Amino acid sequence: MMAASMANGKTIIENAAKEPHVVDVANFLNSMGANIRGAGTDVIRIVGVERLHATEYSIIPDQIEAGTFMFAAAATKGDVTVKNVIPKHLEATSAKLLEVGCEVEEFDDAVRVVCSKPMHHTQVTTLAYPGFPTDMQPQMSVLLGIAQGTSTVTESIFENRFRYVDELTRMGANIKVESNIAIINGISGYMGARVSAPDLRAGAALVIAGLSAEGITVVDNIHYIERGYEQFEYKLSELGARIEKVSSEKDIQKFTLKVS
Repeated sequence: MMAASMANGKTIIENAAKEPHVVDVANFLNSMGANIRGAGTDVIRIVGVERLHATEYSIIPDQIEAGTFMFAAAATKGDVTVKNVIPKHLEATSAKLLEVGCEVEEFDDAVRVVCSKPMHHTQVTTLAYPGFPTDMQPQMSVLLGIAQGTSTVTESIFENRFRYVDELTRMGANIKVESNIAIINGISGYMGARVSAPDLRAGAALVIAGLSAEGITVVDNIHYIERGYEQFEYKLSELGARIEKVSSEKDIQKFTLKVS
């Protein structure tokens, strides 16, 4: 869309993603003078313009970041209100939380998640928007890993999205991957371990597992997490998490002594 906005002639993008952030980019470019139509459908039509002009624009909230905090609330049996969100963008995430037994309360620009009862199993399949987002799949698996019964998670969007499973297994998870399906047998709880983030969303999911685990969890390779979450550890600590970003083995030892 960005390239086509100032290209000569008309560009048609077929099989386009329909996610809210795609629509938001189109709206932003249009506010600069671009001519983009169809964002939010699977066909986007762009007529190139000679130039774009300055604009002032407020971007939409990040529904994946919001969903991550919602799942963190559920995994830790918490009560968290996530503000400055668009609840409609979170419908698929909220629906799965309701399915496993959480309470979800929606407001105009906020969502409250309460998990006061044992969670139970469900089936999840990732789909293009407005289906369940692939970027929430690792977080969902962490949740189902400590839910009662056997759940399945089917990944229909991206290959290699289950690279976190080996790391989660170190924390006690009972997960078996067959092709693009993860079969998850719920356990009573995770145990703290040293794990490594294989990518952005999996890294956030491992942090959630660590928050709910007994003992101390160390997550390496957090540069992946920092790509998509601003001040992640600070926001979690404000919610009551005992979490710290460290840069050396000595700092890990200090943290261990402090929380022991």
